[in-house]
Amino acid sequence: MTDPNTPAAAPETLFGLEEMELNFGPQHPATHGVLRLKVRVDGERIVDAYPIIGYLHRGTEKLFELHPFFQNVPHTDRMDYVAAATNNLAYVGAVERLTGIVVPPRARYIRTLLSELQRISSHLLWLATHAIDIGAMTPFFYTFREREIILDLFEEYCGARLTLNCMRPGGQPYDLTAGWTERCAEFIEDFPSKIEDYEGLLTENRIWKKRTIGIGVLPPEVAMSYGVTGPMLRGSGIQWDLRKAIPYEAYDEVDFDVPVFYNCDTYDRYLVRMEEMRQSTRIIAQCLDKLPEGPIMAKRPRVLKAPKESEVYFGIEGPKGEIGFYIVGDGTPNPYRCRVRPPSFLNLQVLPEMVRGQLVADLVAVIGTTDIVLGEIDR
Repeated sequence: MTDPNTPAAAPETLFGLEEMELNFGPQHPATHGVLRLKVRVDGERIVDAYPIIGYLHRGTEKLFELHPFFQNVPHTDRMDYVAAATNNLAYVGAVERLTGIVVPPRARYIRTLLSELQRISSHLLWLATHAIDIGAMTPFFYTFREREIILDLFEEYCGARLTLNCMRPGGQPYDLTAGWTERCAEFIEDFPSKIEDYEGLLTENRIWKKRTIGIGVLPPEVAMSYGVTGPMLRGSGIQWDLRKAIPYEAYDEVDFDVPVFYNCDTYDRYLVRMEEMRQSTRIIAQCLDKLPEGPIMAKRPRVLKAPKESEVYFGIEGPKGEIGFYIVGDGTPNPYRCRVRPPSFLNLQVLPEMVRGQLVADLVAVIGTTDIVLGEIDR
């Protein structure tokens, strides 16, 4: 018989004693696409997370083998569909190195212009969605205002705003239209003041700092072991940028800095991208000043064939990191094999390392800081 004077035992608490498995996505606005995360939680604390991908798989790499080199450019648009120009550049650069085509100087400068405009556009979309995920709505409207101007410039150049198809093996399909350079110069002259507007809303905002400082820490050795590249790597203190390390197009003819921050958290990755937009503005201004006259397309055969038993890998610094194409030629007009090295795929795999021990609410911030696009991950 229980002594009524004995105090009742305290009920067991959830924390530390019971785990639960949750599905986060694939239909969730914070996953930015059809990403599914199987999350093990102990209360509000994440024990582990398992990314589950494949909901957007289209067999893109196999499609490359079914079409001639020229016809594959539109496939690249639909991988990272918010950075089509840099996808185009990585593919056509690989084809040019495989077939020995030399691009004219004017085309190289136009490609650099389009790539840096695409970097700014991609970062603006990242900032808009990352901020609104964490609870800051105003930056969404600010950033889309400037992104719209960039999309107008793309549309004026090639007729498209998102899936641009704006490059060809050997050069550019179109020259710049009358007045395009003036409108681009007007945009970049005004854009630094807009970046200050964004930072005025966020950089010293105490809520923003609470949600990002110390969240999603990615030590440099972990980043390197997982093959992380781009702003995520530079936010972990490693100064690696293919535009500087292995220059391509006109990057060795312009002056710019590679921003690096050392706290390895979500806040520093935000600072890296903000500074990258400023550096892209510098690059665009120099390209406009130095833009040479001349042809925009190299002399090339009507039917482009790669040499037999040839292979090449070519990578560039996209907005999200290194995007590269490995292509094998067999003497026919089609690639024998094409393999894509997408930055989002490698950046996503380090997500579990960054969220273990964090709160469920912080998972949204960490997904945002990776800046992934599922079309590039699943392909």
